[in-house]
Amino acid sequence: MPFAVYLLGLAVFAQGTSEFMLSGLVPAIARDLGVSIPAAGLLTSAFAAGMVVGAPLMAALSLRLSRRAALLAFLVVFLLVHVVGAVTTSYEVLVVTRVLAALANAGFLAVAIATAVALAPADAKARATSVLLGGVTIACVAGVPGGALLGEVWGWRSAFWAVALALVPAVLAVLRSVPGGAPATVSAGGGVRGELRVLRRPRLLVLLLLGALVNGATFCTFTYLAPVLTGVTGIGSAWMPVMLALFGLGSFAGVTISGRVADRRPVPLLTAGGVALVAGWATFALTAGAAVPAIVLVLVQGTLSFAVGSTLISQVLYAAGGAPTLGSAYATAAFNVGATLGPWLGGLAIDAGLGFRSPLWVSAAMAGLALAVAGGAAGRNRMEVDLRGAAQ
Repeated sequence: MPFAVYLLGLAVFAQGTSEFMLSGLVPAIARDLGVSIPAAGLLTSAFAAGMVVGAPLMAALSLRLSRRAALLAFLVVFLLVHVVGAVTTSYEVLVVTRVLAALANAGFLAVAIATAVALAPADAKARATSVLLGGVTIACVAGVPGGALLGEVWGWRSAFWAVALALVPAVLAVLRSVPGGAPATVSAGGGVRGELRVLRRPRLLVLLLLGALVNGATFCTFTYLAPVLTGVTGIGSAWMPVMLALFGLGSFAGVTISGRVADRRPVPLLTAGGVALVAGWATFALTAGAAVPAIVLVLVQGTLSFAVGSTLISQVLYAAGGAPTLGSAYATAAFNVGATLGPWLGGLAIDAGLGFRSPLWVSAAMAGLALAVAGGAAGRNRMEVDLRGAAQ
């Protein structure tokens, strides 16, 4: 794998840390800016909304630039808005910086995935994708406790400064290691309209739907993992950083497995992983009251969720061969739709009085729906093949 792909993974780690660290900084931000906890929590929602909207929009705009120029532009914007966020005393300005950061992050991730796939061997799309998503999973492990630690010692602004400083070597690395070249519209041939035509393929749309459902199931439980483990399992709150890190280690293992297997045997991985996901979420819901199975399933479900999710992203890139930039952007948007929808559905279940186990059942239902959609799509494809054969 070219070294430039790992450098892109480093940049993804820094940006992912910015997204995840906020959950540990909300109380401090609320106190410092004189707003309520829910208002400070909206900073996370602003970032998620920016990711959903920004992925296709920023990717389309980036097609007018070379990939190196687009990556540098997104990185520099991301760095600068964190500097502004670190010095502002206005809640409204901080909200705007989070939206702009999300737009830049979404654009960077879309172009970075397309660039990594282009730099990697033709049959190694899953390996290249796993390197970038590995940066996200490490950010998931390090972002929350790291941001919380910095906020505790030097204040929440120090976490923003840390992200900005971490991006400086990423900017230099992209400048030195990523090839320049013509704008993506020239290299891809066809521009935005050409890529959009590719994105209408039924198989691609099914893969995007599956990605949204699987990621929705993942983040439905991940969002409420602390109340599940403290309120149902009985694990002390002091152990929550360890549990979150365990889930993050599982997610890193998942993208690593996907990178090694998904290029050669994606269908068996998706089939077995999908069935195991449904069974795992249901088992977690049934056994959440016992510590040992709950701890084991935190690791197992993190592994399965990211192995299946990473494989789906790589399959989107294979299916969108003529639309590498917008294909990766739509994958990013679909997964963030799931990351928004899953926690919302889990919250509805809790508010309905179904208890803290209910997000686990919602995760099982979303994963089960994904399995049903995949089965239906596979059956339809087989039927179409049989009908064409009979007609001939």
